[in-house]
Amino acid sequence: MYRIGIDLGGTNIAVGLVNEKYEIVKKVSEPTLAATRTAEELADKMAALCLGICQSAGVLLSDVEAIGVACPGAVDTVKGVVGYCNNFSFEYFPVVEMLRLKTGIENVHAENDANAAAWGEAIAGAARGTKSSVMVTLGTGVGGGVIIDGKLLSGFNFTGGELGHMVIEQGGAPCTCGRRGCWEAYSSATALVRMTKEKIEQCQEMGRKTLMSELAAKRGSINGRTAFDAMRAGDTAALEVVDMYISYLACGITNMINIFRPEVICLGGGISGEGEALLAPLLPIVNREKYGGEIPPDTRVVIAELGNDAGIIGAAFLGI
Repeated sequence: MYRIGIDLGGTNIAVGLVNEKYEIVKKVSEPTLAATRTAEELADKMAALCLGICQSAGVLLSDVEAIGVACPGAVDTVKGVVGYCNNFSFEYFPVVEMLRLKTGIENVHAENDANAAAWGEAIAGAARGTKSSVMVTLGTGVGGGVIIDGKLLSGFNFTGGELGHMVIEQGGAPCTCGRRGCWEAYSSATALVRMTKEKIEQCQEMGRKTLMSELAAKRGSINGRTAFDAMRAGDTAALEVVDMYISYLACGITNMINIFRPEVICLGGGISGEGEALLAPLLPIVNREKYGGEIPPDTRVVIAELGNDAGIIGAAFLGI
C-alpha cells in the first residue's frame, strides 16, 4: 500500500507518493499560484496531482491508503479545515472534504505544515524511535512542532506550537507577528541576514575590513551563508555575527528543553545546513544554560535528516 503526502506551500505544491518504508517513490511539484487561485481551484490542482502521480508511477488509486495535506496557518485537524493562512486570499478552506470528493479517497487528513514536518522527522528522520521530540525550522521565520507521548501538540484551538513567537528579548527587534523580541526576530535566516547587514555597516563606519562585504558584492546579495562562509575563512567580524546569532538560538533551544524535556530537538530549515559549524558552538551554551545541567539521559540536539521531504512524509502518515 502507498500513501500520498501533499506539502501545500505559498510558493509550490509538492506531492509525494510514499511507500510503507517512509520512502518517497515519486514526487512532483507545481507553482501554487496562491494569489490567483480560489480554494476550489487549489483543491482541483491537488487532486489532479494526486491522480497524476499514481498514473506516472503505475500505481492504482485503490492502492493508496490515505492522503495527507501539510498546510501553513491554523489547521483544524478534527474538521479538516484551514481556518486562516496569510499566504492565501481566503479563509475556512475545507481541504479534507474537497479532496475526499475530488479523489474518491475517504482517508484524508490535514495538519499545519510545521507540525507535519515534525511528525515526519519523528517517524522517519532524526527523531525516529522517540516518543517526545521538538522540530525547529530555521528559515524565513522560526517554525516548529512539538510531539509529546507520540502525539502532536496542537493546542485546544489548533494554533499551539508557535515556537518562534516566544519573546527572548523584551522590547527587542520587531517581529512580523506584531510583537517585539520574538525568537523568530533573532534566530531566523531573516534575522541572520539583518545581523550581517548591520555588522557590515558598522565595519564600514569604523573603517574595518570584513570579508562579508566582499562576499556580498561578489554574490550580489547577503544571505544566511554570508557570515558563516566569511567566518570559516577567518574573518573576525563574521565570527562576531555568528556568535551573536548562536547565542540567541541557544536561548530558544534551552527554553525548549526546560519546557518540554524532549528526547530530541531536530534543527531544520536553511540555516541547519551549516551542520557542525552550527552545533559545535551551540551545544556547550545549551548544556551550560539549561536547567539541571547534564542530567542523564539528556536531550539530544541534532540536525534534521529529511530536509524538504519532512512535510510530505509527515503528511502522508497523519492519522496513524
